Amino acid sequence: RTALQFLNSGYGNYGANLHKKSMRGWMWHGGSPKEDIEDNLRVLRERSRDAYMGVPLATGAIKTMRTNVVCGGLTPTPQIDNAFLGISDEEAQKINEQIAREFALWANKPTCDADRIDNFYMLQQLAFTGFLLNGDSWAVLQNKKTPGVPYDLRVRIIEADRICSPAFMDILSPTDINEHHVEKIVQGVETDADGMVIAYWVCDRHPLASTSVTGLTASHWTRVEAYGKKTGRQNVLCLMQRERAGQLRGVPLLAPVLESLKQLGRFTDAELTAAVISAMFTVFIKKSDQSDEVPFGEMLPPDVQVDTPDKTSVELAPGAFIDLNPGEEVQFADPKHPTTGFEAFMNAIVKQMAAALEIPSEVLYKQFSTSYSAARGALNEFWRTTGMHRDWFADSFCQPVYEAWFREAVCKGRIKAPGFLTNPAVAAAYMNCNWNGPARTNLTPKDEAEAAQMRVNSGFSTAAQETAQMTGGSYEANMRQRKAEAALKREVDEIAGAQVQQQTAVPQRSGGDPGKSE
Repeated sequence: RTALQFLNSGYGNYGANLHKKSMRGWMWHGGSPKEDIEDNLRVLRERSRDAYMGVPLATGAIKTMRTNVVCGGLTPTPQIDNAFLGISDEEAQKINEQIAREFALWANKPTCDADRIDNFYMLQQLAFTGFLLNGDSWAVLQNKKTPGVPYDLRVRIIEADRICSPAFMDILSPTDINEHHVEKIVQGVETDADGMVIAYWVCDRHPLASTSVTGLTASHWTRVEAYGKKTGRQNVLCLMQRERAGQLRGVPLLAPVLESLKQLGRFTDAELTAAVISAMFTVFIKKSDQSDEVPFGEMLPPDVQVDTPDKTSVELAPGAFIDLNPGEEVQFADPKHPTTGFEAFMNAIVKQMAAALEIPSEVLYKQFSTSYSAARGALNEFWRTTGMHRDWFADSFCQPVYEAWFREAVCKGRIKAPGFLTNPAVAAAYMNCNWNGPARTNLTPKDEAEAAQMRVNSGFSTAAQETAQMTGGSYEANMRQRKAEAALKREVDEIAGAQVQQQTAVPQRSGGDPGKSE
């Protein structure tokens, strides 16, 4: 008793208790991030992609996150720090407009993609979807001259499987590793003796590709330094959200709920099959002689040829009559299946998975049928999740690409930025940029607009912030457009007013009394 008193203190009485019957069956094993995460990544990735392709709920979760975080792509709004640069507001506005025009020359066309398929905003969708499915996504910043294209920067998206440790690492001894100047490689990520990431190893083919596609040649790995030695530019963008210190690779979004998703998918398939069978009415007829004819009403296409028919299986169909072998009997039972509790059970399980994924079940189901306050609360909670992911994605992918493009634009003289190449603070002031995504869903647009106006008038928010949240646009761009529209409307009103006055003017009789009209 004295020993247990010292052992079972604090958490030893609860989560760490080893003597309670309720805790004895809890099998656990802990390890470092490598054992817990990196060594299990291949199975997690393949199961995550399989669930995305075959389980509707998993597909909905991935696409819901992609649509609400990235949607058509995060758009940049250049906001140079003109106070630090000593530039007037009018001049800063002209520079911001020039930067936006120049960036559109590069970002709006597929030439920014190393594969020449997607523009920059479609690449965002691809990169973010890959991060959700695989746990991390990778982009390599390359340069390639193309006739008629003003910029050489190219973005190549690489699937997570291709970032892997080279095959020779399995056969090298510690002495050989030192001779190759390789410090440590874990899942394709090379670190130095201090644990700092210095390079990535990229395979020239997908490890799961069949030999019919890749041929019989051996795989080749390319070592890409994380940052350029001369310029210090980031060569590889790693889109990953770490869960533990020392973690080098990411975890798929669906990893905590993969088991539940698979079981729920099996349950859904079983219920669907049971419902289909219940809807069929099949009659078994016992005869003295077995018949070789096709059962009446069987739903088999006439051109289907069965080489080795399975005598143990029967093709059910609506209104089918099935022959039985002589001497066989069947106990015909009511084929109805109790599916009344299917929806309630599904909702209970989905709520647990929704909590793990940080996607409210109302948003995951796309159904807001409870009440206004519940729907509003679910959307607000989900907006926090998407806002966190959006800020992280803008910092990890959009802004580094934008800065790489900006440097090239300055070096080529297409953007004038004095002191950009010599002073990092000046460079940061010129590259300051806001990234706007999809607007927040408004259940009552009129009330939301009035609330936004009150926040701006009270100083709790700004017009720029409210515009970005409500419409995803730019307040300054809207004001410039409204100014142009107001001037155009005044011009049209003046023309229309002059025409009305001309039509309603009363002509005067020549030589008559001016006080009398015709």
